[in-house]
Amino acid sequence: REHPAGRYLRFGVREHAMGAILNGIALSDMLIPYGATFFVFLDYMRGAVRLAAVSRYPAIFVYTHDSIGLGEDGPTHQAVEQFASLRAMPGIVVLRPADATETAAAWKFALEHRDGPVAIGLTRQKVPVIDRTKYASADNLERGGYILADSPQPRVLLIATGSEVSLALQARDRLAAENIPARVVSMPSWELFEQQPKEYRENVLPPAITARVAVEAGVRMGWERYLGPKGEFIGMSS
Repeated sequence: REHPAGRYLRFGVREHAMGAILNGIALSDMLIPYGATFFVFLDYMRGAVRLAAVSRYPAIFVYTHDSIGLGEDGPTHQAVEQFASLRAMPGIVVLRPADATETAAAWKFALEHRDGPVAIGLTRQKVPVIDRTKYASADNLERGGYILADSPQPRVLLIATGSEVSLALQARDRLAAENIPARVVSMPSWELFEQQPKEYRENVLPPAITARVAVEAGVRMGWERYLGPKGEFIGMSS
């Protein structure tokens, strides 16, 4: 309070007030505001986030510790349905980047997106930085979903987000050792992927390939649209 001209507001443990203040700053159109907290505390600021979504305020909500991998806080600290509940909210772009490079691309998108709020979910775990000389560029994040690693005539689609993308890459290598060609799709944003032309979406997820596995440290709800009737989901159910 002695230095009110600083660039950082110390909101305290006041998530709803933080969200409301971000909305006010965004509405002023003078600055691009962001606020950060643990993902589980989305529940305390959901009203402010929904207002941003309904009113198209370009606020940026950063959520860390986005899954049950919370270290010393234990697995019960995170609600497994958080991502499903946030994705269910119309008008907000939800991003779950896979590594540091996708996170940089997510931040670039959030700064340039002026037609509503953006939520970025970040993991606590030490996930590896994906070798972009070997795999596809993280600039593809702005398309919502993209082919990260491919195989000649893939028989299986492995779709993952965030901290589970590196696991999907490992699974692809193990399948290759068993002569099962697989494609890994990084899907950081359902909303952005759904905005792509049908031709692009079907190129990433060919309808003819019905053997599909989605991997996310959360509940299955909503993944059915990409899995189809024969797909499997690896995640949380309790």
